[in-house]
Amino acid sequence: MKIGIFGGSFNPPHNGHVNSLVTVQKKMGFDKIHIIPNNQNPLKIPTELPGPEHRIEMVKQAFSTYGSAFYVDDIEIKRGGKSYTIDTVKALRKEFESKDLYLIIGADNFENFSEWKDYKKILKEINLVVTTRPGYAIPETEDEFPDYLNGMIAESDFGTVELTTGRSIEFITLSDLDISSSELRKKLRLGRPVDKFLPLSVESYIKANKIYRSASEKISDYSQFTAFCAQVLFDRKAIAVRAFDLQALGTTTDFTLIASGTSTRHSASIAENLVMAVKEEFNVLPQGVEGVDEGRWVVVDYGPLIVHVFYDYVRQEYRLEELWSAGKEITVKDQKI
Repeated sequence: MKIGIFGGSFNPPHNGHVNSLVTVQKKMGFDKIHIIPNNQNPLKIPTELPGPEHRIEMVKQAFSTYGSAFYVDDIEIKRGGKSYTIDTVKALRKEFESKDLYLIIGADNFENFSEWKDYKKILKEINLVVTTRPGYAIPETEDEFPDYLNGMIAESDFGTVELTTGRSIEFITLSDLDISSSELRKKLRLGRPVDKFLPLSVESYIKANKIYRSASEKISDYSQFTAFCAQVLFDRKAIAVRAFDLQALGTTTDFTLIASGTSTRHSASIAENLVMAVKEEFNVLPQGVEGVDEGRWVVVDYGPLIVHVFYDYVRQEYRLEELWSAGKEITVKDQKI
């Protein structure tokens, strides 16, 4: 048996997931691919997720017409807690040989693979398949690979790498499907067409179960919620905090906040503390958080409210306020001064 492993939040599973895994399955000749919804990504700030039963069912719906080669595995959901790939690999190794197991990851995860728990152990226990987009330069020489692979490359031929651990890395270039899960969730919340991005069965399941509407049910007044979030930003010493009402513009969000941190670290800290404060006050997690690792431009997405926290120098480059000039600016002040 030749087994592929592909994990993710699947929030929701979309055509990008389907097309990439179908392509990988054919090119690699996998007998089966275990598709594994995670319980909690240990490298990301917790966000609002549909219940695990919904995510498992959505993945089943997405791959329902592709036969027995795709198996939806709930191993990480059952295990609970943070989902570490090494734990999943150890569990699967009880059933399969190392030479038969292949972890499928994107090129972005390949570049940052050293951040994964026990990544060296993973590279001893399992092979990698790295999916790339057209135009991505597949590394050929050892100095073109990420630094964490130094000393681990035994042989490299175009598209294939043999590691000193006895395992291998295969590169597969996929068709460029530009699908952002966060933008897709916005479209779903706003009732906009998503048929180009989602399998019909997944879209039908989402509508029937009213997924991606929980935040709006918990927060009844987003103008007051915007004011609350603004105060959190002030409390964390954010500078140049501004708020806008965009309801009349027909954008993908109704309200927006923009603020600056004095450094990238400060910006990331502001965003992280905002997420914690909102969870404590409203029991709501954001739909998505992007950019916290770099801290240059962090986006915290609460659906009808999106918060942008910039490193102030970067904020001057983008000047987002100009995009919202047709909206209504809301006066926000630090109420504790």
